[in-house]
Amino acid sequence: MKKYFAADLFSGCGGLSEGLRKAGFSVVVAFDNNADAVATYRLNHPDTQVFEGDIRKFDTNEIKKILGRNPLHLLAGCPPCQGFSSMRRLNKKRNKRDNRNNLILEYLRFVKELKPLTIMMENVPGLTNYNLFKYTVRELQKLGYNPKFKPVRIEKYGVPQRRKRLVMVGSLLGEINVAPANGKKVTVRDMIGNLESVRKTSDHVHRIVASHTPKVFERIKATPKNGGSRRDLPKRFELKCHKTKGVGFNDVYGRLSWDDYSTTITGGCLNPSKGRFLHPVKNRSITAREAALLQTFPRKYKFPKTITKTSISLLIGNALPPKFSHIQSANVMSHIQKAIPV
Repeated sequence: MKKYFAADLFSGCGGLSEGLRKAGFSVVVAFDNNADAVATYRLNHPDTQVFEGDIRKFDTNEIKKILGRNPLHLLAGCPPCQGFSSMRRLNKKRNKRDNRNNLILEYLRFVKELKPLTIMMENVPGLTNYNLFKYTVRELQKLGYNPKFKPVRIEKYGVPQRRKRLVMVGSLLGEINVAPANGKKVTVRDMIGNLESVRKTSDHVHRIVASHTPKVFERIKATPKNGGSRRDLPKRFELKCHKTKGVGFNDVYGRLSWDDYSTTITGGCLNPSKGRFLHPVKNRSITAREAALLQTFPRKYKFPKTITKTSISLLIGNALPPKFSHIQSANVMSHIQKAIPV
């Protein structure tokens, strides 16, 4: 059976690689600089060689040695560009001050040095306004990849959460476009409606849930089931920071709705003060397992027992949803197989 080789840059805990594997790629190498992300990745992708550290110091000849005479069929990755997320802009932090934005040039370096047959990159839609992204696109055009990029809504791809992402694809084998949406609606109920209770579960990830003070617990209990928000609460529950008109996020301390998409799962997904992360009917925040499922990770996806609640929240929130990755990766796989018949 023919193998198709892929590399995953800025791999996080493995959401992109999970989709790549399901699409039929053999992920030979992955990179990240976060120890907890690397530990989680290794638990779930033991056959991939993972490099931990500063990608800017990595010699791509190491990948060439691993590949041998085999081509790199796909170079995929999600370079951190947090300065361009809508949340960061809402918080009025200047984009250019986030040094992580420059890591897109490392993705470009890997393309130039490894010459993969196809490329795929995912990021925040605001990246298209960034000069280094425009430069990268021009360079990829010079290299012959004819890159195509498009902002999409992932809920249109069968992912149960509202989230906008930018996808870019390119190929040396011919024209390729971003995979079209499948239009399938998946809801919060579909993903977490049948989970066992936190008290009865043997899944340590499902037991990871925020502890609430008595005052916060009262606020949660008073929030109407199945989609209620802080706006529905009596005045006595109103927080000082929300009393000024136009200040504060509307979704904080809000409940998810069973038969709708979830809000965007972020790095604060286990904290109700960070967004609409309360369970639809139970008087608690969603658990780490529920957050992972809303990100479309498999139920049995592993997370180390030693990492903190804050860390697992960030790993889950920063991940590329595997189902979305699968659809985009399968689109690239189909393109490669048509161009290079077995």
